[in-house]
Amino acid sequence: MSQYDYDMITIGAGSGGVRASRLAGGYGFRSAVVEQDRVGGTCVLRGCIPKKLMIYAAHYHEYFEDAKNYGWDVSGVTLDMARLIDNKNTELDRLNGIYLNILKNNNVDLLQGRGTIVDAHTVEVAGKQYTTENILIAVGGWPAMPDLPGIEHAISSNEALEIKSLPKRMTVVGGGYIAVEFAGIYAGLSSEVTEIIRADKLLRGFDEDVRDFVGAEMTKKGVNILSGVTVNSIEKNGDSLILHIEGHSSPTIETDVLMYATGRAPNTKELGLEGVGVKLTRKGAIEVDEWNRTSVANIYAVGDVTDRIQLTPVAIQEGSAVAETLFNKNPITVDYGNVPTAVFSQPPIGTIGLTEAQAREKHGAIDVYTSDFKPLVHTLSGRDERIFMKLIVDRASDLVVGCHMVGMDAAEIIQGIGIAFKAGATKADFDRTTGIHPSSAEEFVTMRTPRAEAGG
Repeated sequence: MSQYDYDMITIGAGSGGVRASRLAGGYGFRSAVVEQDRVGGTCVLRGCIPKKLMIYAAHYHEYFEDAKNYGWDVSGVTLDMARLIDNKNTELDRLNGIYLNILKNNNVDLLQGRGTIVDAHTVEVAGKQYTTENILIAVGGWPAMPDLPGIEHAISSNEALEIKSLPKRMTVVGGGYIAVEFAGIYAGLSSEVTEIIRADKLLRGFDEDVRDFVGAEMTKKGVNILSGVTVNSIEKNGDSLILHIEGHSSPTIETDVLMYATGRAPNTKELGLEGVGVKLTRKGAIEVDEWNRTSVANIYAVGDVTDRIQLTPVAIQEGSAVAETLFNKNPITVDYGNVPTAVFSQPPIGTIGLTEAQAREKHGAIDVYTSDFKPLVHTLSGRDERIFMKLIVDRASDLVVGCHMVGMDAAEIIQGIGIAFKAGATKADFDRTTGIHPSSAEEFVTMRTPRAEAGG
């Protein structure tokens, strides 16, 4: 019998923590998970799932508008924002129950409360100490708010999921994927949305063609994007907020709701990490090796708290890798190459592999194939919305090294292409694949002529 109460205690019951805990319990080991909130983590409670449900809701505005050209008479439709939020929360309650059952069915103890690490083998929860052979930290991240006058009047993405009365005016500060997604949500729900970014364009780090295309499409959908603008202070004025800004022709902007989405910080404060010697990065993330092991041999970390790739499926893979390595005699690591990614902007983005700039730096000579077209659905709807697709090919090997899409169903399409990337598909493989007609996806296997090089 082990000298410890548990073989592994996981702090944090999000996607990565639940996966590791339930696998350990399922393999017959004594497993516990610590959680001070409901089970499910960022993805289920404050991220992917509720956000995607609200994105679906936002789409209905356009569906109703487009229906008339398809012969439907849809008139008098209205949005009940409170009902949307209530129904969304009901679904989150259901998912929380499913997660609780997963833990119970795999003999995982749920320790309710905030967990702190006392020493390398002891975790304290709600005033009680538990010993464990291994500790897994999976506490995720939290929205980070800037330090500026009046910031207490702003909300984060957490609160933006709970607004029961649709604001007439919504201002979103930030140019990353969270900001872009919420700007699209509220514009789709009929708020007047302004998005303020310090950079010259949205989505730093994405392919430049994608950034340009998304910005143009969002503008067509009514989002007022103010680039090169900084907010200096926020002032409450009755039911409104006055933003004092610089970099714009007007010194102020008035809004009803202000959301900040300028970054997320790892949830590492007051966990007791420094006391046991767990090393952190300058941003407060936990440093780990390829086995998700920290600087303390029996303490591991997965997910957003490590600030590597902040995606739910990656956290799940990392949690699985820890459990397989420790409890199933199956040592595995996570492959972080060619991870498919989606941004549920409006229109959405799907991407995998290298941007054009990255490909040129890594491979030198490349061929770039692009397509920009109106999807079939909008030939009748009359909506001025287009799709953009891009393939980047290493000329020497014919290997497809980058694939990007902006438009309807981008995430669904890129998921399939992700398999081709893992299999090492070449442009010739794409070319000899039969397209599905009529579909937007077929364009990826019918692009034959590379884009002419500038000056060529």
